Amino acid sequence: MLKRYQVLINDWLADYAKFISEKYDWSFSEAIRLTMCVSTINWAAALYPDKFRTRYTYKKLVGMMKRYQKAPDMLDESFKSELSKIYFEARKAAEFIIAQEKNRKRR
Repeated sequence: MLKRYQVLINDWLADYAKFISEKYDWSFSEAIRLTMCVSTINWAAALYPDKFRTRYTYKKLVGMMKRYQKAPDMLDESFKSELSKIYFEARKAAEFIIAQEKNRKRR
């Protein structure tokens, strides 16, 4: 489920999100959402390298984007499927980080 928020971001960050959205033909919101999801996965992997495992490593995500750049039309359906998996993985990462922090506070 998506919720609407009003968020203030720096001009340079808005420029980057706009650039991404135009380059890949995504909505502005989709560009922000995907960027946040990728960041969340990477944060979880960096903060808890021994506890959090992901199949979406930085290298794999970069490779996926490079393949998409070379042939955007060919990978459209498979790319959308991968985006859905990235969102799911980011949700797991966010829930994992929150749980780890709650456990840390209890100790």
